[in-house]
Amino acid sequence: MTGALSTPDLLERLIGFPTISSASNLPLIGFVAEYLDGLGAAVTRIDSPDGTKAALLARIGPAGDGGALLSAHSDVVPVAGQAWQGDPFRLRRAVGRLYGRGTADMKGFLASALAVAGMAAQRDLTRPLLLALSYDEEVGCLGIRGIIDHVIPALGRPEFCIVGEPTGMRVAVGHKGKAVYRATCHGVAGHSALAPRFVNALHLAADFVGVLRAEQAYLADEGAQDPAYDVPCSTVHAGLMSGGAALNIVPDRATVDFEIRHLAEEPVEGIIDRIGRAAEGVALAMRHPGAGIGIDETNRYPGLSTPPGAEVVATVSALAGTSGITKVAFGTEAGFFAEKGIPTVVCGPGSMDQGHRADEFIAEDQLAACDRMLAALVDRLE
Repeated sequence: MTGALSTPDLLERLIGFPTISSASNLPLIGFVAEYLDGLGAAVTRIDSPDGTKAALLARIGPAGDGGALLSAHSDVVPVAGQAWQGDPFRLRRAVGRLYGRGTADMKGFLASALAVAGMAAQRDLTRPLLLALSYDEEVGCLGIRGIIDHVIPALGRPEFCIVGEPTGMRVAVGHKGKAVYRATCHGVAGHSALAPRFVNALHLAADFVGVLRAEQAYLADEGAQDPAYDVPCSTVHAGLMSGGAALNIVPDRATVDFEIRHLAEEPVEGIIDRIGRAAEGVALAMRHPGAGIGIDETNRYPGLSTPPGAEVVATVSALAGTSGITKVAFGTEAGFFAEKGIPTVVCGPGSMDQGHRADEFIAEDQLAACDRMLAALVDRLE
């Protein structure tokens, strides 16, 4: 068995791997796998379909059902175009803070989880400590899809799961689900000098954006409401619009990429059905058989809605030493574990206010609080 490392030392190593989602995470995975193997953990590696990335599942302690699962993702968002005070992939310490890409989101939690794995390896556990490390979370929770079906066969069914996204160490019981779509607007091309005789696909797209705005207004006024969220209703957002090849050609194709972030009480199916019917009306208003709008789903991940009275909430709140619960605005992989029947909450060090920005940081006292929570968890597993 190799010696365990401290959380700050592990974080320094992890930050040194530039695991932007567009790049490979294999060097980081190799380091983590070697570290856990040296602790005597049972490690399962799951390669991505193209072999450029990998995930890890690990168990310390007895095989079988039970125990606690700690979940993290290995990827980080890009740094291009951001004005950092130093190298974003070299940990920098200053006035009680640790700076670097991924410190808050979410290598801080991963470092703490690996450090406590070293503690767990020294104990005679009666229930296992389990770890799940994914890839491509930052680009729509893509990597977890190839991992989630392996969790229970490889690790057993955990008693509960903690997804360590940054919550300031408060226990989060919910976040909205997300569905992503592309609307393809079909028009009829022609010379711009005769533009009224044709169907401008960009005009269709602009009218479709109006449909999305109308749906957002409907959701705000008449949709389900949950005041626990910063934005209490489901939301619709148009993020990308493109079309046209030249100024003197009426474009015959345009696309609008949009997303729906929906409350658990408001299934996405009802929202997209209303949008689809309104899109048909936009196309019909063009009074031309060549006009049309097709909508295709390109990605989706589930929300999280753990009952506040669930045992996992009381358990993790006690471990973290915090009172009160929260819900988070950002998405996580937690819903995937919950869909497998694993009671799940989100609880981790730091704040998402510091994530995804230049000079991302995590406070050292937040890391220390996470260490205390996970040390208490190991005590519980003995």
